[in-house]
Amino acid sequence: MRVVLFTGKGGVGKTTVAAATAVHAARSGVKTLVLSTDAAHSLGDTLGQDLPPDDVCEVEPGLWAQQVDAGRRLTQTWGAVQDYLVDVLAALDVQPLDAAELTVLPGADDVLTLLAVRDHVENGPWDLVVVDCAPTAETLRWLAVPEALTRLVDRLLPSQRALAKVLVPVVGRAAALPAPGREVGPALLRLREQLAGAMTVLRSERTSVRIVLTPESVVLAEARRTLTALALQGFVVDGAVANRVIPTHDASAWQLGWVSAQQDVLDQADESFAPLRVDRAPYQAAEPVGPDALARLGEELVGEQGMAELIDGPRPPSPVRVERLGNDFELVIDLPNVRAQDVELARREDDLLVAVDGHRRVITLPSALRRCTVAGARFTGGGLHVRFEPDPTLWPAS
Repeated sequence: MRVVLFTGKGGVGKTTVAAATAVHAARSGVKTLVLSTDAAHSLGDTLGQDLPPDDVCEVEPGLWAQQVDAGRRLTQTWGAVQDYLVDVLAALDVQPLDAAELTVLPGADDVLTLLAVRDHVENGPWDLVVVDCAPTAETLRWLAVPEALTRLVDRLLPSQRALAKVLVPVVGRAAALPAPGREVGPALLRLREQLAGAMTVLRSERTSVRIVLTPESVVLAEARRTLTALALQGFVVDGAVANRVIPTHDASAWQLGWVSAQQDVLDQADESFAPLRVDRAPYQAAEPVGPDALARLGEELVGEQGMAELIDGPRPPSPVRVERLGNDFELVIDLPNVRAQDVELARREDDLLVAVDGHRRVITLPSALRRCTVAGARFTGGGLHVRFEPDPTLWPAS
C-alpha cells in the first residue's frame, strides 16, 4: 500500500493539496483514503463533508476520509496506565481533578494517530493512503515519537514478558507508592509492539513525505529546515508542492510584481530541493472546496503523468544507510541544505548522537557498527559520512 504524508507551515494549504491529490487519485480509479492527523480538523471543511469524529466515511465512490480523534482513543489505549498515574498522584496528595489533568500523557495523541495510520495500512482495503499532517513542527515531533518511545519503553521494562509482569509491582512497593496493576506492564509491552509496527510503516519504501509551501521567503526557509530535519530522522521526501502560484496570463501590473517576487522564491526552491521536483499549484479563482473543485486542482497538480509516480512511489536510497568502504564501514546520513559546521556528532556506547540546526536524533547503531570504533567523519555531497573501523578485539579473526 502506498502512503503519502503532506506537511508544511501552517496556512500554506496543505490540507487542500492533500485532499486534491486524494480526490484526483480516487477519480483515476485508485481506491483512496485521505485522513487528517491535524487537530484543526479542517479536512471535512475542505471536502465539503460533515465527517463524524474518528469514523471512516465514504465521500464518493473510491474515496474515503477520516479525521482522527485522538481524544476518543485515549481512554481505550492508555486507560490502565492513566488510572495508575492518578493513583500515584493521589498518594502524593494531588487533588483528584488535578491528577486527572496531569495524567494526560505527553505525546499520547501523537502515538494514537500514528497507530491509526498503521492500522489502516496493515488492515485497510485501500491502494493509497493520503495523510494530511499537522504543521511542520508538530509533524516532526509526530514522526520522531515511535523511535523515541520505543527506546524509552526498552529502558523501562526488560525484554522478557514474564519479568515485566513481575518487576512493575515490585518497583511500586520499593518506592512506597501504589503498586501498578498487572495490566500496566503488558500494556507497555503492547505499546512497544504497536510502535514497532508504526515504525515499519513510516520507514517503508512505499511511504514518503511531500512538503507544501507557498512562494514566500519565510515559508521557503521553514520548508528547507523541514527537508533537513526529515532527512536526519531517516524519512524519504519525494518532492514539494508550491501552492498558490499566481498565473502570469492576464496579470495586472500589481500582480506582475507578485509574479516576479514569487518566481525568485520558486527558483530558490528548485535549487534547495534539487534533485527533487517542486510542483506548482496555481492560485485558484475561487476557494477549492468540495470534491469537484478539488478534482480540478488535483488534475492540474498531479495529472495523468504524475499518477504513476504517485502510486509507484520513489525508490531513492534510504537517507540513513550503511555502506562498505574497503574493510571499513560508512554510516551515511543525507543532510540537504546543511554546512559541515552546523553538524554536531558524538557516540555514546551503542548510539550515535547527531544534532543539526536544533534538531537531534539518537541513532541506534546496527550490530556490525557496534563492534567498530569511529575513525573519522566528513561532510560531502550534502551528506554526513561517519567512518567506522572494525575493533579487532570484537571481530573474529579471518
